[in-house]
Amino acid sequence: MEQPPASGSDSDSDSGSRSAPETLSEVVRVHLRKLCLHEFPCGIGSWNRSRFLPQTWRTWRELTPREEETVSPGEETVEALLGLVRSPHSPWALVEDSSAEDHFLRELAIQNPLMLKDTFLYSYFRSLRMVDKQVSLVDKDLLKFVNLEELILSANKIKQVNAANLPPTLKVLELYGNEIRSMECLCAHPPPGLQHLGLGHNKLLGPLESLYVTNNYWPNLVSLDLGFNDLTDLQGMMVSLSTLRHLWLLVLQGNPLALVPYYRGFTIDSLTRLCVLDDITVSPNEKHQFQGFSLSGDFLAQEAQFVVSIGNVKGVVDTSIWDPEPGPEGPFITYNYYVTYDFVEEEQGEGSQYGGVLAKPDSQSRAILGTVLFSTNHKPWADVISYNYEMQHTFKDLVPLKAFLLSGTTVTIVEEKIVSWAVVPLPVEIPLPAKKGKGEKDKKETVGKNKKGKAEKEPRKEQKAPKKKKEIPKELRQEPSVLRVLGSDLVALEPLLAGESQVSTVCNYGVIRTLESDKMILTRDLKKTKKGAKKEKSKPQMPSFDSDYQPEPLTVEVQIQLNQYRTAEEALRF
Repeated sequence: MEQPPASGSDSDSDSGSRSAPETLSEVVRVHLRKLCLHEFPCGIGSWNRSRFLPQTWRTWRELTPREEETVSPGEETVEALLGLVRSPHSPWALVEDSSAEDHFLRELAIQNPLMLKDTFLYSYFRSLRMVDKQVSLVDKDLLKFVNLEELILSANKIKQVNAANLPPTLKVLELYGNEIRSMECLCAHPPPGLQHLGLGHNKLLGPLESLYVTNNYWPNLVSLDLGFNDLTDLQGMMVSLSTLRHLWLLVLQGNPLALVPYYRGFTIDSLTRLCVLDDITVSPNEKHQFQGFSLSGDFLAQEAQFVVSIGNVKGVVDTSIWDPEPGPEGPFITYNYYVTYDFVEEEQGEGSQYGGVLAKPDSQSRAILGTVLFSTNHKPWADVISYNYEMQHTFKDLVPLKAFLLSGTTVTIVEEKIVSWAVVPLPVEIPLPAKKGKGEKDKKETVGKNKKGKAEKEPRKEQKAPKKKKEIPKELRQEPSVLRVLGSDLVALEPLLAGESQVSTVCNYGVIRTLESDKMILTRDLKKTKKGAKKEKSKPQMPSFDSDYQPEPLTVEVQIQLNQYRTAEEALRF
């Protein structure tokens, strides 16, 4: 009973809008009313009344055997009524993903509506599926379903379950996507024959949760899904799970404890009967590689390790082509480019050995919701800016790390503009010649001779060539840097929680270059290579830009790697 039909007539069209807690039994009743089991084309009415009249009320003509297709005026055959509920184009058809139970009840309400009594319904259901129905309370009326084997209550608002209200016949219980904070409520009177328990995407937190997954409560459990909670005690969890003698399938990914590099190997060696871990088959090779590894659990650090790498940046516009030529005093303008990303704040700042650069207080180091902004080195413009940046991050507090991975990291490309001006130097005193007369006379004579056209081919020996004045180095006064964000994008890191070892992507910020800017850059580059081309006696050619020319988009290569040990030897080496 997963979805209500599209043509329900119940006045309570949206049970989630009520403020009062929604009990499971009430949601089931609302759903049954929306199936319209007593309305056309189901139930008993003028469309099929003669088929269900008591024999004492029938006339002698109606008691005479007749063919099914000959019906009274205004009535429909059983086949015609069934066609109305089976055809996907019928206005009385159920929605596409309705459950098999819904389809069966609708057809039964046509063929034999007199059977649809409470006693039949409670004994009929072996599977009850109420997904995203705003259920907040599992009440004792659920015990009326005496043959119920499967109960699926995912995506509701359940905070705790009174296990005494669960039918003892249950074999499958799924409570995904609720608000359950502890398994303790389920362990008071757990269904003894339960084989599968699904509690993924809840709020299970704390080391005590490992006490509730033992053989004392779940002696027949074959499959257990605790994924995407906030469980952190891997060693304690393995001690309890090892008591489940029939456990073959386990899901723990999405928990902070699954982020430690030795998680899979330690789990496989601790639970020797396990066949599937996190939807991946446990191979004999894995069991061999981690054999005996669980004995070293006390010596393993509870921490997660990530390596962030940033490669090439492409598609940046060389902004300097728009700047005018500087004068003697300036302004002298330079541009640098760098990439930033945020990561959850570390306790001791490990990973500085990789050469990562924290941002300056104004642009390169800020704490936002427990995150710190990291930056690559600053580099000048190039058609392809290669950073080869690598930074290792190590975390011991795993719960906020999981929250950060769910939110993702923002990768940003920044342009830094630096404007400098020449500092005017102090006047420098130049010493005057000691004697003027003779030197000036000789100078005049020389000039006179030159005016008469008797210039000498070589200067006089006593006349020295003028020396170039020695340039005094200019000090530069630098203005505050001007920062401009060229592109910013969110990189999803949730795959690292879902079992992936790395996230590798190329962030695409779109095209910021133009045809005009590319032409100006090429023209400038051609001028620089003009001298070399002359020496080789070849004339550089200007590349053509046709109408289909598409400038390269602004992109950056990003990779985030979650360290995972592949063998016991590798784990113990560290």
